[in-house]
Formats: sequence, C-alpha cells, structure tokens
Amino acid sequence: MGRYIGIDLHRNCFTSCVLAENGRNYLKDWRLEDLEKFCSTLRESDEIAVEVTGNVRLFYDAVRGLVSRVVVVNPRQFKVISESVNKTDGNDARRLALFLSKGLLPEVRMPNKEHAQVKSLTQSRDKLVKLRTALKNKINNICSAHGINLKKEYLSSEKGLETVQEIPFDPMVKTEVRVLVEQIRGLNAGVKELEAAIKDSGNQLPGHKNLKSIKGIGDLGSAILLSVIVDVKDFPDEGKLASYFGIVPRVSNSNETSRSGRITKRGNKLGRTTLVQCALIAKRYSPYLSSFYERIKARRGAGKAIIALARKFLKIIYITLQENLIWEDFPNGVIAKG
Repeated sequence: MGRYIGIDLHRNCFTSCVLAENGRNYLKDWRLEDLEKFCSTLRESDEIAVEVTGNVRLFYDAVRGLVSRVVVVNPRQFKVISESVNKTDGNDARRLALFLSKGLLPEVRMPNKEHAQVKSLTQSRDKLVKLRTALKNKINNICSAHGINLKKEYLSSEKGLETVQEIPFDPMVKTEVRVLVEQIRGLNAGVKELEAAIKDSGNQLPGHKNLKSIKGIGDLGSAILLSVIVDVKDFPDEGKLASYFGIVPRVSNSNETSRSGRITKRGNKLGRTTLVQCALIAKRYSPYLSSFYERIKARRGAGKAIIALARKFLKIIYITLQENLIWEDFPNGVIAKG
C-alpha cells in the first residue's frame, strides 16, 4: 500500500500532508524552490493530490514520473476545501490526502504541453475580444448620448474608427473617444497576432485536419475544440463528452420524483460557446442539421433547439475524431476514402 499525499500549492511555496500506511499524517511546509528536494522524498507507490492553481503545471510535470498517480483537483467542485470554516494550508493538504485515499476527489484532466499552450492562446484571445467589445460599446454609448446611433458592426472596420474620430465632439469627449479608438486598434493587432499563433499551433494538434473537414469548423474553432477535448479516447461515449462540455441537463432525483432542468454549464465556457457557434454555422450548409434544428425549434423553442443542435453536432465531432474520419463533402455526408 502506497502513501497518499495532499498538496496545498501556492505561488512560491506549498504544504504537503503525507498520509502514511499506519494512518498517521505528517505535515511539512516547502519553498517552491525546494521542489526538487521534495521530489527526492517520493516513492513510486505514492499518490498525490493537488488543486488547480496558476503554477500547477510546473508541479505536475515535476512529480508525475516519480509516483503512481497524480490527481489534479478542481477546487470549485471540491467544496470540502473551498467552503471550509477552518481553512489553513495544513488542513487543506490533510483533506486532500484523506479524500484521495478514499477515491472521492473531483479530478481534472491535465492536457499535454501542446494542448495547454493552444488553450492559453485561445483564452488570451477571448479576453482581448471581450475587452475590445466593451470599448466599442463605450464609444457607441458616447455617440448615442450625442444623438448619433451607429450600427453594431460600424466600429469593426478601420474606416469606422477613423470616421468616429472625426465627429465634432467637445474637446474632452473627443479626447476620450481618441483614447478608446487607439486602444481598440491595439487590441485589433493583438487579436490578429494571437489568431495567427493559434492557427500555426492548432494545425499541429492531432485531429485538426479531421475537424477542419467539417464545414462549419475553421482554424480557430478547431483549435479551441481540440484544446478542450485533448484526447477523445478519454471519453468512452459521446454522452461523457457532452457532460464534459456542460451541455447535458441537470437531473434531480428525490424519492419517486425525477426532474430534468437546464444544462449544467460545467466545463470550459469558451469551448461550449465555440461548439454552439460552429453548430449554427454548420446548420447553414447541412440539410440534416438544419431540418433537425427546425423540428426541435417548432416543438420546444429556439433556445432548446440550439442546445439540441450543439449536442447533435458534438456527436458528429466525437465520431469524426474516434474513427479518424475526413469529410470529403460534409453537408451531404460523404466521407473521403482511405
């Protein structure tokens, strides 16, 4: 029987709790610079549990080849720690070791370095896009306050940005608009550079060519979806993948009552949003997806139809990756021959 080790990890230090074979636990504080020294104390039969933090990849890569198992824990799902009334580093590490020994920890999959880098790129792009949208909305609000109503997409072009700067606002307002426009231009350049990096990196991920053959999924969509899925073989069926994306209904069972509610929205929000966007684009080209969507929409409304469409589209993605398919003509269901 191996030891169970809980790790409360911080930016420059961590606390370890070793639950030994005799049932006793041993706490120790470490500096992150002493990680190599900590690794020298590990045994091949040990199991380690550590919560997701900004530097968990550094810790994970250092210990994973030295022990039998490393469990990375989602703190939002592990309420025993996140909602503890007696929250200390030692207690957190002790709880991780204890629940690890009982097999009760909500484990997070750790992607390999390539998938993690693409995921980081897509998340950074998403943050810049949201910030850019907020600045555009601010300019639209300023214009609206002066009786000028711009179209939603007006500020998406350089010509629109130039034109809005030429509006004869008061000097202070003109300064505000100029600064906002300059920031939007900077964000445009940043988004463009990140998208080029995502395309280059995403092209190298296994399954990229498969997903790109599905009409409705481009370079960006493929990179985001693959950075979330990583290895489709981790999911024994399409339902498990749908649950991972958070597009399955919440189920509540009590006594003889069973209810299904809205989708869980667990998992990666950007991945889920991208899945929905790609599914809506694919619907324009695929008669099969279009008729499916319209049928659900007529019975249950547009909102539920979109989620059903995304779930159906995810099943296509799952089969495509599982069977290593390349679509020659996706809208008509034609698969390229070997």
